[in-house]
Amino acid sequence: MEIVILPNTAEVGRLAADQIESLLAGKAHAVLGLATGSSPLPIYRELEQRYQSGTVSFARARAFTLDEYVGLPDGHPEQYREVIRKEFTDKVDFDPANVHGPAGNAAGTHYACQAYEKAVQAAGGVDLQILGIGTDGHIGFNEPGSSLASRTRIKTLTEQTRRDNARFFDSLDEVPRHVVTQGLGTILEASHILLAATGANKAQAVRHLVEGPVSALCPASALQLHPHVTVLLDDAAASQLSLADYYRHSFRHKPDWQKL
Repeated sequence: MEIVILPNTAEVGRLAADQIESLLAGKAHAVLGLATGSSPLPIYRELEQRYQSGTVSFARARAFTLDEYVGLPDGHPEQYREVIRKEFTDKVDFDPANVHGPAGNAAGTHYACQAYEKAVQAAGGVDLQILGIGTDGHIGFNEPGSSLASRTRIKTLTEQTRRDNARFFDSLDEVPRHVVTQGLGTILEASHILLAATGANKAQAVRHLVEGPVSALCPASALQLHPHVTVLLDDAAASQLSLADYYRHSFRHKPDWQKL
């Protein structure tokens, strides 16, 4: 796991976009894993600017989203397929047919979850998975207590997560209690995982992710088991890390030939 501490969110977006642009330059049909929430937004804004300037194209790329609310009607502005479309894929040249998300309203949801797993596998797996992290350490919607080997399934949201997400709805009562999410085992099969976290409210979760034990109490800590994880942080999100100075030193002296 490589920890990169940057001065601001714009730099987080720039460095992540560098990696995605490099991936697509070598593999135009690469499979991206797309996350919603506030943490990936600087990445999407930077990629949009690069698309507009002609330095990157998503015309042949494919994408799978992490999760979806259960029970929101099709077209609801907070459905994650709608959020991803509005925040990113509609602003670049992604083919809508190549952007896939788990079904939150499917009859036979268990079988729909299995079908989603098979679709990811049929695409050859995810080349680069973008992640954020919740204040309770969740990634995707794998809440504390999730199995480290879990697959795509229905989960019940914690009240903390519902409160965190209430800002996107008119009231807390409108936030769904259930979601479909890729499991931790599913996420860990991506070739490269890039997690972005910004702001002091993420500092405790980041500390547990990076320097705590691998535990179901902090689902993101499962990323310690993956061979290629890059954690991009601003100073505020890194403020509780005991080894922050070492992480900064390591990145400053990283060999030029070594990529993220």
